[in-house]
Amino acid sequence: MIDQPLSQVLLLLAAAVFVVALARRLGWPAILGYLAVGILLGPHALGLMSENNTTRLLAELGVVFLLFTLGLEFSWPRMVAMRHEVFGLGALQVALAASFFAGLAIWSGVPWLAAIVLGGALSMSSTALVVAQLTEQAELNRSHGRFSFSILLFQDLAFVPFLAIAAVLSGAAEDFSLVGVLRALLTGGAALIVVLLAGRWLLRPLLYEIAHSRLRELFTMTVILVVLASAWATHLAGLSMAMGAFLAGMMLAETEYRHQVDAVIRPFRDILLGLFFISVGMLLDIGLVLRQFWLVMALLATFMAIRGLLAGLATRPFTDARFKAARTGIVMSGGGEFGVALLTILIQGHAIDRGIGSLLLVVLVASMIATPFVLRNNRRIARLIMREQGPPPIRPADRETAATQDLARREHVILCGFGRVGQNVARVLERHGFEYVALDLDPTRIRAARQAGDPVMYGDSADEDVIKQVGLDTANAVVITFANPATSLAIIATVRAIRADVPILVRTQDDARLTDLRAAGATEVVPETFEASLMLVSQVLMLLHVPVGQVVRTVGDIRNNRYAVLRSIFRRDDALQIDETHEHREELKSIVLPPKAWSVGRTLEDVRGRGAEVAFTAVRRNGILGREPAGGMQLREGDIVVVYGEPEALEHAEAVLLAG
Repeated sequence: MIDQPLSQVLLLLAAAVFVVALARRLGWPAILGYLAVGILLGPHALGLMSENNTTRLLAELGVVFLLFTLGLEFSWPRMVAMRHEVFGLGALQVALAASFFAGLAIWSGVPWLAAIVLGGALSMSSTALVVAQLTEQAELNRSHGRFSFSILLFQDLAFVPFLAIAAVLSGAAEDFSLVGVLRALLTGGAALIVVLLAGRWLLRPLLYEIAHSRLRELFTMTVILVVLASAWATHLAGLSMAMGAFLAGMMLAETEYRHQVDAVIRPFRDILLGLFFISVGMLLDIGLVLRQFWLVMALLATFMAIRGLLAGLATRPFTDARFKAARTGIVMSGGGEFGVALLTILIQGHAIDRGIGSLLLVVLVASMIATPFVLRNNRRIARLIMREQGPPPIRPADRETAATQDLARREHVILCGFGRVGQNVARVLERHGFEYVALDLDPTRIRAARQAGDPVMYGDSADEDVIKQVGLDTANAVVITFANPATSLAIIATVRAIRADVPILVRTQDDARLTDLRAAGATEVVPETFEASLMLVSQVLMLLHVPVGQVVRTVGDIRNNRYAVLRSIFRRDDALQIDETHEHREELKSIVLPPKAWSVGRTLEDVRGRGAEVAFTAVRRNGILGREPAGGMQLREGDIVVVYGEPEALEHAEAVLLAG
């Protein structure tokens, strides 16, 4: 057994790098690699490491950061719109599963109070495993993903009363009364209100001041403080730390800082979440599995089948499609970390037989290890169960990709980068009737753009195979919108190696690499600072009543001389770049209309009548995009509404659209 902390860290890192890389090479989810590391190094296998308070705390923080980043993907209006699914579907799933397993335990001779806790333990699922795997598969925003997440949220709340009863059974609580339970629930509710109010009224001013300090490390420390403080508040109130972190993330989702917050917190989340999966793997008793292999496998299959069936039955009243209910049941078929915690308390408090408890604990952990495999194949399993015939349905993502590839075979413009500049170029091209295909490496931006119907693909523009797939052979022009000259040079080299005649337009911030870019093969280079100066020069000259023809000639001469007259400037050493996260900048946002939202069945004029001061640029329905929709257009469930405006206006419009 290795006891030194540094040695433990080095061993964990070395094993994780090797096993996770091997899992990726085999096409397995990274989660399975972390679980394998925990099983191999844990006390029940090689015995090189054991779980302690430090690793347990760090693992729990991994779940906290995961729920925080998930909260960034949600917003308060969307959460309100999902309240029927959270408190309806979630409560029904917990009630069905807990009642079934508790009844089975009472029939087996377990005391009724211990049976209630045991039923609760076996009704819980792993938030970290389910959310991480569905996110990796881009299924979290699908119907079964939304239903599953609603159930997971309610399970986090239901854990509190189950934990209170377990504390009584283990002797950790002095009394157990209705007044005590109500006091705990009121305290938890007060903590949630504090987190919500603080997030809504304090976070935006705080981050505004921190962002204007332009100190990246201060911004990072502030974000970590917000995450841990919100988790601490709910933990003191007896709720899970993850619940507080999720609410804080949800409040930050309504601010203009959410993308930077997500980028800052993601490295901490990925590292700590990996440690959480490793700690789960350490719980699996390999010896018990080998000694009673067939019994464990039979119990595992029965446990997951029952859980999946009950979750599917609970979901059925909330959807018209049996297939979606089946997929939700399959996703929720595995156990969770809260169940492990409750079961451990029962075993240590001698509330249930230790032999039976140890066997159930192994089955619970084994179901968590099987969860990534099950989630990876949830569609296939659902088809097998439902006995569907005929070809599988085409996914919306596949349909969009096929449409984009078809466009790439026609004349078009290739946009390398789909940030603010790339999107502006795309809108102008659309207005003049030119088609385009964009490439970018930001998954969040690509998902939002594809939801809005833009032909954007994930890929490195400097990769020969990728640039060929987007139709370089038929492209009329290539526009490089990245600000980094090194990135632009790599893309130019790739394009020129395939086609020497295609025009290449390059954006750059200044003239630092102007000569290099032209030498590499750029047809035109547009330095942002110089072009901004030219616009100011032309406006000043016209205000001074210089003839328009002379102004045009002056600007043309400066461009023809490659901005030589504009290069004789003095640059400050401490000059700062323009703040791209300024709170008053306007932006696009895609809003998906869930079931029972207020706006479903109403027109865009009705939405404007509720004070939504934004521009409705498009509505996408059933894969068909309609630009500049009329005010009389009636909205339907599942519509993707694309709005444009300042962050505060976007937040209000989303609240109006998603109000229950």
